[in-house]
Amino acid sequence: MSESFVVPARFCGPPNSGNGGWTSGHLAQLVDGAQDGGAVTVHLRTPPPLDTEMAISRGDDGTVEVWDGEILVAQAFAAEPMDETEIPSPVTHAQAVAAGPAYEGLLSHPLPTCFVCGTGRDPGDALCLHTGRLAGHTTARAAAWTPRESAPELVWAALDCPGAWACGVAGRELVLGTMTAQVRDLPRVGAPHVVMAWPRGQDGRKYYSGTCLYGADGRLLAQAEAVWVGVDAGAVRSR
Repeated sequence: MSESFVVPARFCGPPNSGNGGWTSGHLAQLVDGAQDGGAVTVHLRTPPPLDTEMAISRGDDGTVEVWDGEILVAQAFAAEPMDETEIPSPVTHAQAVAAGPAYEGLLSHPLPTCFVCGTGRDPGDALCLHTGRLAGHTTARAAAWTPRESAPELVWAALDCPGAWACGVAGRELVLGTMTAQVRDLPRVGAPHVVMAWPRGQDGRKYYSGTCLYGADGRLLAQAEAVWVGVDAGAVRSR
């Protein structure tokens, strides 16, 4: 795999920087073991620039870093296998579809051009996940997803933004700080899938989320945990 690193503008989060999940997933592929289903942790240090060729550096400990000139953008390293027992049982694709109208982003969206969850994107070019609260649940949310293409980066992306909505991004500005994910298998193009998301607590300005991806048959394909950081209002939109 090439040691140069580019985030195409298609995969934006804020208008001028990369979606954190897609960027993290792209970097994760450079970590030993990721392509064999191993877990990877990615720390985002600064908003990833779009359509910019960045350099990759590798440490003796297996850490992989992305640099935009002298600015450290992100770091990735292998993580311990994730615990499958701490995630919710799958809901059906029909239940996920039914949760869609409860998606708060339909009323007001902080980043409407986001590749994953934006309401101003073309569904033929973006994921357009509508993560709404599930009927009968107090915190768990779900989004229906029928992939038009399949790649590890897209799985990381799909596991990203739903966690932000579970942590209340509708009422506060949040940016992705750290994401750990394990992709056991890729989704099948054209088949129905379910993304689930739930909050995992808060510590000051840090918010914790869990997400997972299920196939229509209820098989767990991937899971993630993320740390979100609250920022000053308007800071995300300006990036």
